[in-house]
Amino acid sequence: MPLEKFYAKVSAMTANKINTMKFSPVDLDARKKLDFKAGDTIRVWSKIAEEKSNTKANKKIEKVIKFRLQAFEGIVLARKHGAESGATFTVRKIASGVGVERIFPLYSPNIDKIEVIKKANAGRSKLYYIRTKAVKDVRKKLRSVAHSQMESVDEENVKDEVEISKEE
Repeated sequence: MPLEKFYAKVSAMTANKINTMKFSPVDLDARKKLDFKAGDTIRVWSKIAEEKSNTKANKKIEKVIKFRLQAFEGIVLARKHGAESGATFTVRKIASGVGVERIFPLYSPNIDKIEVIKKANAGRSKLYYIRTKAVKDVRKKLRSVAHSQMESVDEENVKDEVEISKEE
């Protein structure tokens, strides 16, 4: 067999192997087709590794890594870098009255699935102003609560003063 035919066969075989090999555990086409943008409410299911150590009869400690799924649901503040390999998106939620933000890589193998819960029409592509808007709303609520409590305390003081003046 001439050397040229041999190299042609080998290159054809390696080309077929490369085309059938999967380089990523993530379905890239499905992630590219995801249709969410800033303002949408999404639920991101991420894999969390939990490490447990088991002791066997012969007293060897064996570490077992198990994965569990944890959901992070919130509003998408921004989506960056389109459909490139380094694409990311930022999700914000309020947990126990505190704003929590996470930046997820779009093609991360640690993300199991992304669910779009609610679509929204946002006027901008980056909604970073929501951070300060949320703080202002919380402050207004705190002021109104504090203000109403102060009014009730003032009314009690006025009643006490009126009763004292009547006794005199």
